[in-house]
Amino acid sequence: MSLFRSAVFAAGFLTSWAVCSGFPQQLPQSLPDAPSAQTQTAPQSAPQSAPSSTSAQSLPDSPDTQVHPSLQPTGPTVLFETSMGRMTCRLFDKQAPEAAANFVGLAQGTKEWTDPATKQKVRGKPYYDGTTFHRVIPEFMIQGGDPMGTGMGDPGYMFKDEFDPDLNFDVAGRLAMANSGPDTNGSQFFITEVPQPQLDQHYTIFGQCDDTSVWVVKAIARVNRDSNDKPIEAVVLKKVTIIPAGQPVPAAPGPAAAGSGPTGPSGPTGASGPAQPQF
Repeated sequence: MSLFRSAVFAAGFLTSWAVCSGFPQQLPQSLPDAPSAQTQTAPQSAPQSAPSSTSAQSLPDSPDTQVHPSLQPTGPTVLFETSMGRMTCRLFDKQAPEAAANFVGLAQGTKEWTDPATKQKVRGKPYYDGTTFHRVIPEFMIQGGDPMGTGMGDPGYMFKDEFDPDLNFDVAGRLAMANSGPDTNGSQFFITEVPQPQLDQHYTIFGQCDDTSVWVVKAIARVNRDSNDKPIEAVVLKKVTIIPAGQPVPAAPGPAAAGSGPTGPSGPTGASGPAQPQF
């Protein structure tokens, strides 16, 4: 069984641990906490040494040793343009067809959704553009997809989980649905920084991000954040573009454009403002 952690909000929001209930819309969409570093066993050959004081804020080495997944996605590619860099993730349209189609429909504005703030029906407006990553945890994941930026927002509907026994959180860069219990998927998603086997068969995986994108995930996960793992300064998901299967991904902006933002020509850094993933 997975434990679900609810969002903690200052100014009027109740602090509680989220668990599966009969009223999922009243709970924030959640993920269990990352495994405690204190419970992880160091390799026997590693010499004893004091932990680095800068590890929480510095960017790890390039994930060039990442083990690639056995199942390869065949669907369209999602291009996330964030305030800290771009990420590209290809969708598992065969293993998670409903989750993939739902994300594409919301991203393109072709799927109707309910504004969580106004409760009005919306169609023709991209859902994700301008949202933030509302929960970020180093060595775990970044979470987003809530227009409210609190972890409590959803598109006004839910759909069932889609699990494939051969598709698990065994590599970094998994794109998956956050939820508040079984079959409560909506719009919130998360991207893992490292393998997370404790999440296997509990969260619908519907995409895989490439190695370069994991760099950006690592950078976003290391921004300054509050006690609720919400970035102090918002990390914005500026635009989501869906690229049909078989079509090339547009070239990244040139050095002049890239250098004007939180990320420069040399790649993403952790010096930019924080953002929040979904709870």
